[in-house]
Amino acid sequence: MTRWAILFALAGLTAAGPATAADDGATIYKRCAACHLANGAGVPGAFPPLKSDVRALAGSAAGRRYLALVVIRGVSGPITVEGKAYRGMMPAQAGLNDAQIAAVLNHVVRGGSAKAFTAREIAGYRAGSAALNSAAVGRLQPSVAGK
Repeated sequence: MTRWAILFALAGLTAAGPATAADDGATIYKRCAACHLANGAGVPGAFPPLKSDVRALAGSAAGRRYLALVVIRGVSGPITVEGKAYRGMMPAQAGLNDAQIAAVLNHVVRGGSAKAFTAREIAGYRAGSAALNSAAVGRLQPSVAGK
């Protein structure tokens, strides 16, 4: 270990930014649970559930991009989740790095058949989204077939 690596480790830093005690998806999800609830059921009419539609979206390229951008840039305006309309706003989760976003998305879609999100994938979505705001992300919502 180099002298710089030791100093970064003592300071609680990594090359990706500040390290946290637990960068696992379940721990990160606790910040989401305030609105979407611990079980991901959401609050009818206020905060959408993070269940079947999210898992379905994670199975397509457009859906994966959309899910990542919701976390990176936030989302506002009308969206439809599990057949119900939502008109609220979710702020961008600016405090999360790419690995943390991948971890929380993997936690949310667990049990689905989609491949795991990676930090590299999230970094690509972040790099290509600088001009987007939360309303633009809302307009990107792909439809979920069969819902």
